[in-house]
Amino acid sequence: MTYGVAFAGALASADAGTVYRSLERPSWAPPAWIFGPVWTVLYATIAIAAWLVWRRPDRPRVRRALTWWSAQLLLNLLWTPLFFGARRYGFALADIVLLLGAIGVTAALFRPLHRTAAALLLPYLLWVAYATALNAAIWHLAA
Repeated sequence: MTYGVAFAGALASADAGTVYRSLERPSWAPPAWIFGPVWTVLYATIAIAAWLVWRRPDRPRVRRALTWWSAQLLLNLLWTPLFFGARRYGFALADIVLLLGAIGVTAALFRPLHRTAAALLLPYLLWVAYATALNAAIWHLAA
């Protein structure tokens, strides 16, 4: 499921590098080439974290945690077409703020089930926090 979202996001952002380079960006924005490798690693950790939790015996808590995991994955999927496809930076910002919250809830729900699974979500949480600030800066500069 995780790499299905990654694949759909890649399709929705076929010209993301061109769009990104055309944007007015803050001085602290990363180069376009960094996003592919970072997201490849992050999607792997997201998938492994879910697998570790899925294996736990406490089915009601696992179901609740994986429901939040699915919700954050859906919000992740929505961001790319909003930002790169529609170029609706304000809507993309609202989505990524919700995504950030959903990742936090997911990590909190994963922690009592499997500490390593929760820890695997921390780089994702940090990257999305950085991406949230970048999205906000781009939206502000585009206004």
